[in-house]
Amino acid sequence: MKKRIFAVLLTAALIATMFTGCGSSTNNSAADATPTAAASSDAETIKIGTISPNTGNLAAYGEAVVNGINLAVDEINAAGGVLGKQIVLETLDDKGDAVEGANAFNKLADDSNVCAVIGSVTSGVTSGLAPLANESKIVLLTPTATADTVTDADDYVFRACFKDSYQGRMAAKFAAEVLKVKKVAVLYASGDAYSAGLREAFIAAAEEFGLEVVAEESSSSTEDTDYSAQLTNIAGSDAEFLFAPYYYSSVGPYIVPQARAAGFDGVIMGADGFDGTIATMVDDKSLYNNCYFTNHYSPDDTSAAVQNFVTAYSDKYGAESLNALAALAYDAVYMLRDSIVKANSTDRTAIRDAMSGMSFSGVTGSFTLDETGTPEKSVAIIEFKDGAAIWNSTLGN
Repeated sequence: MKKRIFAVLLTAALIATMFTGCGSSTNNSAADATPTAAASSDAETIKIGTISPNTGNLAAYGEAVVNGINLAVDEINAAGGVLGKQIVLETLDDKGDAVEGANAFNKLADDSNVCAVIGSVTSGVTSGLAPLANESKIVLLTPTATADTVTDADDYVFRACFKDSYQGRMAAKFAAEVLKVKKVAVLYASGDAYSAGLREAFIAAAEEFGLEVVAEESSSSTEDTDYSAQLTNIAGSDAEFLFAPYYYSSVGPYIVPQARAAGFDGVIMGADGFDGTIATMVDDKSLYNNCYFTNHYSPDDTSAAVQNFVTAYSDKYGAESLNALAALAYDAVYMLRDSIVKANSTDRTAIRDAMSGMSFSGVTGSFTLDETGTPEKSVAIIEFKDGAAIWNSTLGN
């Protein structure tokens, strides 16, 4: 117990400044989420825990993740469940906070009926859960935490998404090989692990692809609202392309309009945190033309897996909350389902052994988990055009 209390306190201290995630919406509908199926008895069900930010500034993304998880569980249960049993969920709220996340995880890990945990959404919270998962010897499968350090060993921690160093590299590759630009600028939040990690990856890859970084500016956090001074400096440089790894809550109302007002008419590109920007755009949607971002999938993909998911999700929850995080959460449930089937058991270590190195094909692509539990897969490039987010291209190594 002392070890666990220490881990929680250490988590809070180490990652208080590492809070990462997407959005500032206060839509709290996910807070009212209930388990998809009611348990008749522990012997007749398989219990999975979930952790996500269902209230607070990240609730819009928590809602999407909970919806994606519930949709997948509904489908699996309707098809007969897993190992002849129905899945039940215990859905807990971390409020986007590291200590809340650790408390939620410990509650789930202490329940011997919980065979695995899906969560959390943000890299900051999930980074603090990883050592707790290894201590408790229970699989922690994050759908969406992209920071490289979330999975860094062959242990009990896995993810359904690619990592930040990969999408940062793909952004540089897109700039150099597709857009054919030469001079680039970077704006990032120095106090945010997600933004700072993407900045580091992009700059390293810029040299590899022959891009010259002619300006670099920063803000203290992703919660700032005034970037005009930094963007004026960038507009005064020779940059043709701006890499700005922020979240949609900053991109839509502040960064893009302020960049255009400062006179920067070049390309603006970000990462998966841009997903959701449409909901935060100002009235003049033309300001967002020539803006792109790397993402985990595109709903425009014509594959049967994607289109079946888009239709099922939209019919049940509405298209407004559909984003890549929902798709990743949906895939995470099926990854866990496949691991339980392969293990033919709900034993925590057996599930971990079955998931290690697994190959999987889902809505967000086909991939094999590497030795750290991270997928190797392609990146979708999404473009804003007259207020709509459309698929531009797909990139890989």
